Amino acid sequence: MTDMPASGSAPATAGPVPGARPAPADGASPATAERFEPRLLGFTCNWCSYRAADLAGTARMKYAPNMPLVRLMCAGRLDPTFVLRAFADGADAVMVSGCWPGDCHYREQNFKGLRRFLLLRRVLTAMGIEPQRLQLVWASAAEGERLASEMTRIVDEVRALGPLDWVGRTAAGDALADAASMAASAELPPESAAEPVAETAVEVPA
Repeated sequence: MTDMPASGSAPATAGPVPGARPAPADGASPATAERFEPRLLGFTCNWCSYRAADLAGTARMKYAPNMPLVRLMCAGRLDPTFVLRAFADGADAVMVSGCWPGDCHYREQNFKGLRRFLLLRRVLTAMGIEPQRLQLVWASAAEGERLASEMTRIVDEVRALGPLDWVGRTAAGDALADAASMAASAELPPESAAEPVAETAVEVPA
């Protein structure tokens, strides 16, 4: 645990997550290896949750040091590729934080962030990744204690989940998809003998 910095600008983009996870010594068993410390990344709203983080720092509140913060102008500004890039660059989990619904500085843009968050959770689930590795926290500028508490809770939950191993999981998912595609194509009849497939309308959720 450490003190949250009272001020300072967060990095403008979500690059590689700083820090390196130490590997256990040769021959060391999991029981004797050093306790796993997850690496996380947090995306915060400039007007609420980032200021809540600053408030927590000035009040000398404690929180887990595993989560550097990236400041966005609004949670609705969150691009899904930011989250996927964070995972690909070594993050074990990602937190998205913004203003409470109804209190957005840009009226309703945090609802856009909420929709993207829900979509990303569905994508992670489809990839075989625990949806708990992406979490959403609402916090006003006056809720520094709440934000610090939620950050610590998320770190503890991810520590229990263990390392993400994004490369291994995505590679396994690609191999499984290729195998399923090959199996499906082997079972299909020749194109000339195949029956026409009726077109169906697909409704895209708003």
